[in-house]
Amino acid sequence: MTQVIGIDLGGTAIKLGRFSADGICHQSLTVPTPQPATPEAVLAAMVDAISELNPVENAVKAIGLGTPGPADATGRIARVAINLKNWQNVPLADWLEAKTGLPTILANDANCAGLGEAWLGAGRHFNNLILLTLGTGVGGAVILDGKLFSGHQGAAGELGLITINPDGPECNSGNRGSLEQYVSVQAIRRETGLEPLELANLAKSGDAKAIEYWQNYGRYLGIGLASLIYVLTPEAIIIGGGISAGAEFFLPAVIAEIERRVLPSSREDLQLLVAELGNQAGIVGAAKLAWIKCNWA
Repeated sequence: MTQVIGIDLGGTAIKLGRFSADGICHQSLTVPTPQPATPEAVLAAMVDAISELNPVENAVKAIGLGTPGPADATGRIARVAINLKNWQNVPLADWLEAKTGLPTILANDANCAGLGEAWLGAGRHFNNLILLTLGTGVGGAVILDGKLFSGHQGAAGELGLITINPDGPECNSGNRGSLEQYVSVQAIRRETGLEPLELANLAKSGDAKAIEYWQNYGRYLGIGLASLIYVLTPEAIIIGGGISAGAEFFLPAVIAEIERRVLPSSREDLQLLVAELGNQAGIVGAAKLAWIKCNWA
């Protein structure tokens, strides 16, 4: 049976899975990301892990890999990798192909998560969708007509960097008042001194201040999504990342804000959903990337 390997490269762990075209994961593996995570050390760790997942000769036909930062438009080069050491324009696809003999394709990890949710998760019934990952930062992916939209030079989908307040907090991107500055884990810590889970537990216990915070949080998220809806008119918006665990406390405010700001014609039948694949979305999407690239699915 022909299979591919999907890899999710993170700052602390490298997750891998071996998938068939029907989406079944036949084997998975997680190994620590080497520290320091230089390109050479990460490559060696991945090659060792791939050999464990590819014990039968010629069973695996391709590799898809999600990196924590932008890849180039051709899916060959990891342009920058956040939280990894000395990653600048690393030709990781070429390196992996040379070591394994398997065709390899790269994409940003949020794009992989979007592909994963579109293939096997909350987005599987839609051709046009947005994935927003709410975590330490805010990442995103755009699926249009069933295909990942990566834009010019592969840099599209930085949904967390859109502006919602021109005079807001400074962003590492150079922007001010980006969506990320209001709905990321760092934003929650800055505003409350608490972790998202602590804040969700307080809201669950009926704490009025926590409930009010989540309502304001949902309002900011709705403001950001309104702009995206007008541009992309998706069928579904999928909310993922660690903060999505508290979605019950902020989604009603998000929906109310969207209804207030977006014309009915631009949000007809729009669904707002919570991601289903959790921390497996990255390897699922990376595997789908390999199938798409090689035209085997």
